[in-house]
Formats: sequence, structure tokens, C-alpha cells
Amino acid sequence: MSVRMGTAAGRWVLFTTVLGSGMAMLDSTVVNVALPRIGADLDADMAVLQWTVNAYMLTLAGLILLGGALGDRYGRRKVFVFGVVWFAAGSLLCGVAPDAGVLIAARALQGIGGALLTPGSLALIQAGFHPDDRAAAVGVWSGLGGVGAAVGPFLGGWLVDGPGWRWVFLLNVPLAALCVPVALRHVPESKDARVHTARFDVTGAVLGALALALVTYALIEAPGQGASPLVLGAAAAGLLLGVAFVRLERRLPDPMLPPEVFASRQFTAVNVVTVCVYAAFGGFFFLAALQLQVVAGYSALGAGAALLPTTVLMLLLSARSGALGERIGPRIPLTVGPLLCAAGMLLMLRVGVDASYLRDVLPAVVVLGLGMVTLVAPLTATVLGSVDAGRAGLASGINNAAARAAGLIAVAALPLVAGMSPSAYRSAAEFGATFRRAMPVCAGVLVVGAALAYLTVRRPGAGVCHPECRVSCGVTPPLERDRGV
Repeated sequence: MSVRMGTAAGRWVLFTTVLGSGMAMLDSTVVNVALPRIGADLDADMAVLQWTVNAYMLTLAGLILLGGALGDRYGRRKVFVFGVVWFAAGSLLCGVAPDAGVLIAARALQGIGGALLTPGSLALIQAGFHPDDRAAAVGVWSGLGGVGAAVGPFLGGWLVDGPGWRWVFLLNVPLAALCVPVALRHVPESKDARVHTARFDVTGAVLGALALALVTYALIEAPGQGASPLVLGAAAAGLLLGVAFVRLERRLPDPMLPPEVFASRQFTAVNVVTVCVYAAFGGFFFLAALQLQVVAGYSALGAGAALLPTTVLMLLLSARSGALGERIGPRIPLTVGPLLCAAGMLLMLRVGVDASYLRDVLPAVVVLGLGMVTLVAPLTATVLGSVDAGRAGLASGINNAAARAAGLIAVAALPLVAGMSPSAYRSAAEFGATFRRAMPVCAGVLVVGAALAYLTVRRPGAGVCHPECRVSCGVTPPLERDRGV
């Protein structure tokens, strides 16, 4: 039974899904501001800081498609709740980790929980809300979930300067304790009856995760080891496993990444734009928190507070942005949004030693926040609008996997591209120089994303003249999608 916006049932579904997914989004950004303190406490180099971020994103990106498929078959609420519990357990282990190795392993475990709960949260909205209310519900989910991601640096800074960096992770435990009983009581169960006989593509999930892990290892270790046999071998093996993954998915009857989903050019185009956008975001938020502390001399709380305007803008405007995208179509928001974000990142080049917040930092984060508001909700709604509701979990999983994998590669590759040494974050002069080389790279990736959106993205359903139409609009017609074509 569909729920409606403005009803008690609708509010409970939104509250639960925002709380669960916001917990994961919060964690993905809250850690960045704690990195200098983690490095000092555990005597870690730059590679350890990168792995602290990437161990989480690696398992999240590698398994999120499997998480979406599990929810579609066994029940989206059931898998969502299980993911929340797993995520909380991983967070607890992070909070008590005695050394860098245990912390990195616990972050990987956290990512498994995130892979279960993240696609389930959005799929519960897509499958549970009335079709007339889905766009507005996704807009609220995107806005409030984005607030969780944006408030992360501020909250992380407060925790790091107060009770300590371990509370960055321990905070997730009480949030999960609130989320689970509310979900069990107030969120209706849903599943896709068409997938109950399909086999799970465990081999594909393993191949994909290993490919990402090996490429990530090569990128992170290259600054310290150079073109060593180990680095080159890992890179080559990762690429070969990636090719094997693609070939496997083409042959299996029930693949984790069904090739027919990409018959919709709209779905394919929006996912390519997602890769560009979230690669830039991943690199920016990883380096910006370090730049503000290492170079500009901010405290952890000050660095987090400096990024707070993005939170305010997301909170105030994301629901309206989702409604605007529904009214005018996604092409303009997905073109203008990345360009605004690129401008904000270029403005961050003014942030150096003794930077003025009002003159140097605030204009950059305001422009960046306006760009995020413009593109996040329409991007999510367009992805889901490109497939039928029964495949919401799969579509959400693919888009989330694309976003997380893009951020993962960006965090691994950007320090290498910018010429950052393993000890760069301990020197204000060295880190500032590499930051100035990295920001134009992030902005350039966003410009590429904007150009792709302008050239390829259209309003869902535009140009579909009859069910047999396959070539005029780039969107697989609904009748064809229902048959799995």
C-alpha cells in the first residue's frame, strides 16, 4: 500500500530512511575532519589516512549492488535494519581500535553495513510512496541526507576537539539504537516478487571488490614506493580483474550488474555524470578539511564549522530543488549544479595561511553549497525515474556504487596526481602547494560532468512516441523495461 507525503505514515518512513542513510552519509564525511588527529594519535602517514577513508568506501562500493539485490528479494526493510545493526557494530569497533590496522579493518566492516542499508533506504521510499509523491519524497530524503553528509565536518570537529576522535565513530551506536525499533514498527515491508528465484552473483561481487581494492592499493602506495613491481603488479591485476568482472556480468543469467539496465541511455548518462560529480566531491572533502587545519591553522571544530553553510543551504533548498527538477527536467540542474560546484572549488584556492573566513572561505563554500543543492536531488530522482519501481533497489545500488567507487578512486589518486608525499600533511607549505594543484583537477572533472549532462540527459520519457520506439529519446520505454529488454 502506497503512503502519501504529509501523512503520519509518510513522515515515519522519511524519518527512518533519512536517519539510517544519513548515519552512513555522516560517517563518510565526519571522518575527514578527524584525520589529522587520528594521524597524530596513531603515528600514521598519508597512506594510512587515505586507507582510513577508503577501506570504508571500498567495501561499500564493492558490495552495495549485492545489498540492493538482497533487499529486493528478502525484503527492503529487513535488509535495511540488518545493515543498520551491522554498521553500528563496525562503528563500535572503530571507536575502540588500538592501532591503525584495526581501525582500517573496522572501517571495512562498517562499509559492509553501509552497503546493506544505503540502497535499502532509497528503495523503501521509491517502493513505499505513491507515484505522485515520490519526487518530493526523494527531494526531502536527498536534502536531509545531504545535511547528514554536510554536517559531518562540523560535528566531527566538535567531537575531535572535545571528547576525542573515537567519538566520531561511537556516535553511530545510539543513532542505530533509535533507527531500528522505529523501522520495525512504522516502515512497511516491500520486495520485488520477480527476483525470488534469481541466484546471487557472489563471484561478481568478489571480482568487483578485488579490482577496486588492487587499483586503490596501487594508487595509494605509488607516492611512497614509486613504480615498484608490487605497485605495478597490483595495478595490472586490478585492471585484469575489472575486465573479468565485466565479462562475467555479460555471461551470467542473473548478474549483479545486469547489462540490460544500461539499455536506457538516460540511466547510463546519469551514472556517468554521477561518477564525475562524486569523484570531485570525494577529493575535495578529503583535502579541504586537511587544508583548513594544516595550512590555514583552524582547529578541528573551526574547520568543520567553516563548511557549515553547505549544511544550511542543503536543509533549506533541497526539497525545492527536487520539485524544480521535476518541473523543468533534469538537464539544466545537472548542468548548472556541477559548474557552480567547480566554481566553489576554484574559489578555495584563495584559502591559505591565515585565511580570512569571510573573505576567502565563506564565498567558496556558499557557491559550492548552491551547486550541491542544484544537482543532488534531481540527480537521484532522474536515476530512479529511468527504471521501473520494481528495480528501485538495483538502480539505487548501481548509482550508489558509481558514486562511492568514484570517491574511492579520487581519494586514492588525487594525492598522487597532485604530487603529495606520504608526510605532506605534516608540512603547511608542502600540503598547501599540493592542494593548489589538486583543486583545478577536481573542478575540471566537474566541468566534464556538466558537459556530459548537457549533451546526454533529457527529461525521463521525453520523445517516447510508442512502445516500439528504441532510438529517438535514449530512454527505454516502460513497456520494454517491464519485459526486461
